[in-house]
Amino acid sequence: MGTGNKLLLCFHGYGEDAYSFSFLEKHLGETYSLIVIDFPFHGKTVWKDGLLFTANDLLNIIQLIHPSPQQKINILAYSMGGRVALHLLQIVPDKFEKIILVAPDGLHHNIWHWLSTQTLIGNKLFLFTMQRPTWLFALMKLFFKLGLFNKSIFNFVHYYLDHQHSRLLLYERWTTMRKFNTRLGFLKKSIQKNETDLNLLFGKYDRIILAKNGLAFQKNIEAFVTVKEIEAGHQLLKEKYAADITAMFGG
Repeated sequence: MGTGNKLLLCFHGYGEDAYSFSFLEKHLGETYSLIVIDFPFHGKTVWKDGLLFTANDLLNIIQLIHPSPQQKINILAYSMGGRVALHLLQIVPDKFEKIILVAPDGLHHNIWHWLSTQTLIGNKLFLFTMQRPTWLFALMKLFFKLGLFNKSIFNFVHYYLDHQHSRLLLYERWTTMRKFNTRLGFLKKSIQKNETDLNLLFGKYDRIILAKNGLAFQKNIEAFVTVKEIEAGHQLLKEKYAADITAMFGG
């Protein structure tokens, strides 16, 4: 999308696809050419290479799309795509000019995600649970009654787990994208060393991705990382927030 001279690579969120960014063409298309890649088990991508997608796979795809190493790339990423962008920033920080992350995952280590994707036993239990989720639903209901889950989290989990096909996709997607992780201490040092222009946008009422994690990450590297919080929830890729997203580009 777009016809601009600058390249803007966009990474979508969990369960979304390239069209999530389509509303931004009229706002950014004169300055940027937007390219969105559907991740494995998302959108129109047909993935046949097993349950593993690595940063090298993605970098090879980017190289095919954008073979010129001299021109730096801009990134706009949302939710799960934010974790992908942060991982790339760790390993090839010199490739990027400006990075805008909208409600980004990856700035807080989720113990359940780690157990499910980074440990063999946890991943086997993850698969078993996606096939037979009764015990998980009972535990979630108990936690909700005890006040350990807020309503937003409770509804969010049920949205993705109530149907068998959705549960299988969750297992496939999380497992396939498991190599995209963040080392926050290392990342902060890299941002400072390379003077990376990193911009974070959060929704004030988001109960999934919290702005406080962005503020904690920003500490001591305020010269390179900006954090903005707006009156919104988690779903920020909407026309009504286009001005807020565009402003992160400095225009």
